[in-house]
Amino acid sequence: MIKSTVTISQVKEYIKNMHQKPVDVILNIGRNKFVKYSGTLVGVYPALFTVCPFDKNFRGKTSYSYSEFMCGRVRLKASAEQSG
Repeated sequence: MIKSTVTISQVKEYIKNMHQKPVDVILNIGRNKFVKYSGTLVGVYPALFTVCPFDKNFRGKTSYSYSEFMCGRVRLKASAEQSG
């Protein structure tokens, strides 16, 4: 197992700084399949965070644990623009 260079506290702080801001989300759903969407980071909780997609027809999971972010299953980056 590869040892992570960041702690869960650092991940929580990084995500907390993006609260109520537009973000681009990239999900690794396995077997070289990725789902990309844009939304707003609406909830930051002790065990997870939630993203509200701009596309109302998006049918997917919108709450993620901090460990999913740490292991690379979920990637977030600040979005420059809001569409929708």
